[in-house]
Amino acid sequence: MNSTTTDRFDTGRFEASRNRLASLAYRLLGSAADAEDAVQDAFLHWQGADRERIRVPEAWLTKVVTNLCLDRLRSARVRRERTVGAWLPEPLLDGDPMLGPADTFEQRESVSLAVLTLMEHLSPLERAVYVLREAFSHSHAEIAEVLDITQSASQQHLHRARRRLAAERGRDGGEVDPVSARRIVEEFFTAAASGRTERLVALLTDDATAVSDGAGRTATLQRYDTPGRVAAVARAGFRSTPAKRRLAGGASTVHYALVNGAPALLFVRGERVIGAVAFDLADDGITTLRGIAAPDRLTRLAAAWRRRPPPEPLLAEW
Repeated sequence: MNSTTTDRFDTGRFEASRNRLASLAYRLLGSAADAEDAVQDAFLHWQGADRERIRVPEAWLTKVVTNLCLDRLRSARVRRERTVGAWLPEPLLDGDPMLGPADTFEQRESVSLAVLTLMEHLSPLERAVYVLREAFSHSHAEIAEVLDITQSASQQHLHRARRRLAAERGRDGGEVDPVSARRIVEEFFTAAASGRTERLVALLTDDATAVSDGAGRTATLQRYDTPGRVAAVARAGFRSTPAKRRLAGGASTVHYALVNGAPALLFVRGERVIGAVAFDLADDGITTLRGIAAPDRLTRLAAAWRRRPPPEPLLAEW
């Protein structure tokens, strides 16, 4: 093959791995924008490499992307942004290829907003080992090669990661029937929009919490940690007012959707998603609400929403 044909062939090999690499980077970073940057940087490394000496391109690219992500996680800027409590994972609409493999419970759990949030408590190496093992089923020998550590160290990092995530997550780690999940979320929205506080509290677990990014207008996340406070903020947040309509530029529609595998409510103005509220559920009710309205955290989700035929809204004018 001539050089042009070779370059085209090698570019095609990279593109065949792009979705998998993006899914890996997203799980490691919790940000679609950062994941896209990491994959693009990996492409530049691929272009500059002596590709004839790369025996297993998939393994080589996995190593490059993982280490690019680790560099980001270790950077002073990222540590500063995430330690002040001003960070939530970037939500993705179900079906987005960046969510990656979802055949097993472990794969689905590793990309949930709950676990992506909890992985902030892990060291970068623990996070990388956990993702490579649980989401992509790499052996400890393969992980050791990617991270330049021993197999024993890989096993130890995985053990610590699993233990810390289990301790933090507690009983929230199960899966809820999709039909029941939708019914509960729709009922919660109806109760909140109509101001029925007692029904809201009844739908929440005793240890329910809520967190909001304040549409990016506050330096830290807003947290609410009792059923009464969660019900109060949901009642205020889900009730439509003239002021909210003016801020959004007019009336919005409210849709049920799945975000990172979890039930969610999307608030849509025209074709623009202006807010998302994702729910974690247990057998006895709603455990966590996460409200995300900062525009830069909804870019990819909003783009995916625009590409789909709009479903029937729960509320046609909010």
